Amino acid sequence: MTYIHEKAIALQTKKRRFRNTFFQVLFTSATILSLIILVVLLYRMVTQGSGYLSLDFLQQFSSRFPEKAGVYAGLIGSIAMLAIVAPVAVSFGVGAAIYLEEYAKKNRVTSFIQMNISNLAGVPSIVFGLLGLTIFVRMLGMGKSVLAAALTMSLLILPVIIVAAQEAIRSVPTSLREASYGMGATKWQTIYKVVLPAALPGILTGSILGLSRAIGETAPLVVIGIPVIIQFLPDGIFSEFTALPMLIFDWAKRPQEEFQYVAAAGILVLMTLLILMNSIAVWIRHKFQHRY
Repeated sequence: MTYIHEKAIALQTKKRRFRNTFFQVLFTSATILSLIILVVLLYRMVTQGSGYLSLDFLQQFSSRFPEKAGVYAGLIGSIAMLAIVAPVAVSFGVGAAIYLEEYAKKNRVTSFIQMNISNLAGVPSIVFGLLGLTIFVRMLGMGKSVLAAALTMSLLILPVIIVAAQEAIRSVPTSLREASYGMGATKWQTIYKVVLPAALPGILTGSILGLSRAIGETAPLVVIGIPVIIQFLPDGIFSEFTALPMLIFDWAKRPQEEFQYVAAAGILVLMTLLILMNSIAVWIRHKFQHRY
């Protein structure tokens, strides 16, 4: 019996080692494949778009001629849209997360709300575009404005920010809250002075991921009818505008080969903007992680 038992244990150990090796090789291969695809894409964008990157490219408006095309209007329009999306989406997203985690009672209603928020994070962006077209563009009469596009993008990334903020707040140790209550702090003082600072790195991560998605999305802007070629900058939140993804989308679908290179140059500008945003977020997150 002892020999049979030892043989069974050895067989189980062999199976576990095989499964461990198999999944290790599988996950390593998936990682390497992803890196190869990323390197190939970056190489193609750099080799095709670097020839069109110049100061004039950043200062010119879009044109029907590739040698005169530029991203000035799209770059300013994307930044203007982001300036509205960031405070609206982050404030509402973090506020909703605080309510669901700190104030709402844990019952079927909150579980239903939580389930639907998680499901909304996976809804295709074009659906939010249709929602923005119906509510902001037509019902509220905002037209093809910066505000209409920004509010549509805010709806798009709101579930992502809520879920990320909830996870960050949930990860704060209960002992910190109890220590704050023990010193006589109120619930809001505990949230504002203890919970939020400790959860800030995670909240920032989710917010930056959401904002990065908002600035790179094209489908909602296409649905609400944002124009492509305009020769002016937005002069207010109700002004028409264009955005970088719209310019890239328009250039990429044109038949002239030169516009493919112009689109690659536009992608490089958009990637630089995203890298800058993520770098700022990493710096802030690193700073607060050392403080708390």
